[in-house]
Amino acid sequence: MPGIERSLSAYLGSLPTLKYLFFGGKGGVGKTVMAGATALHLAQHGKRTLLASTNPVHSLSGLLDQNVYGRVVAVNGVPNLWAYEIDTKENIERSKQDIKQKIRWFLKFAEISSQADAFVESATMNPAFEESAMFESMVDLMFKDEYDAYVFDTAPTANARRLLGMSKVYSLWVNKMMKSREEARSLRELLSFTKKKEADPLMDYLVSFRERIAHARELLTDKARTAFFFVTLPEALPIAVIKRFIQWFHDFGIPVGGVVVNMLIQKDQVQPDSPEFVRNRVAMQDAYMQEIWRDFDGAVRAIVPLFDNEVRGVSGLTRVLPHAFTAQPGAAF
Repeated sequence: MPGIERSLSAYLGSLPTLKYLFFGGKGGVGKTVMAGATALHLAQHGKRTLLASTNPVHSLSGLLDQNVYGRVVAVNGVPNLWAYEIDTKENIERSKQDIKQKIRWFLKFAEISSQADAFVESATMNPAFEESAMFESMVDLMFKDEYDAYVFDTAPTANARRLLGMSKVYSLWVNKMMKSREEARSLRELLSFTKKKEADPLMDYLVSFRERIAHARELLTDKARTAFFFVTLPEALPIAVIKRFIQWFHDFGIPVGGVVVNMLIQKDQVQPDSPEFVRNRVAMQDAYMQEIWRDFDGAVRAIVPLFDNEVRGVSGLTRVLPHAFTAQPGAAF
């Protein structure tokens, strides 16, 4: 029978320098629970750990049974563990103010008499703006380097794909902006009666931003420090979603740490006289587990059972740990 070749515990143990861990997948598969359990595991092993949510639909406060929204909070009863749900509205507003300043610089440089507000509204109405703001917040946390480990509960995979891919997109955009900016500045100086070079805060910002994004991409693609884990259920749609995106992450150079299967019904809890619905679900999950073993080829890191009640609080996460982190290589499920 197929089994786990390299468990999540073994994987983490083989990469002692691993610092940035991301958990993604389709909505509703248990990303927050797995991120929380991993953060708890790292904290219990002496690493000062920050568990952060970049998911606009926050569930971290609910999982931990304490309010961690908008600020970094020590998790009750767990040394070395802090949690933080990023305040989306605050980040978007801060980003808007930052963009407004940059647009004012541009309008002044181009000698265009207009208000920046209209341009800001146009720029920030794009649905991707929220993701951009979340990306910036995530990068800020990584750059501060205040913790030994960062565990990110990300948005559903489609959003996480864009979120993590923004580092490459930003680089291309900034390079084009800088080229256009340099051409415009050279032409302006050529036509100017004075040869005095004017201060160009927008160009200074673009140079700084390019360096920032280059550093972010360096961190996100560093196999020794970063790993992205996909969480799935033994069901068709979640499996199809992560199949589609694992290759995309490989193409972007973002290290994929493996796959975690969640909510598997334990067969020893099912009897011949169990309800037909339960027996049918077990048969369905069996078929999808065979697909998982076949298609993810040694990348399954853990299998977590379906519990009889929701995972909530540190005590709930503690129940997950034996299943997520003590499976031995070769153990069959």
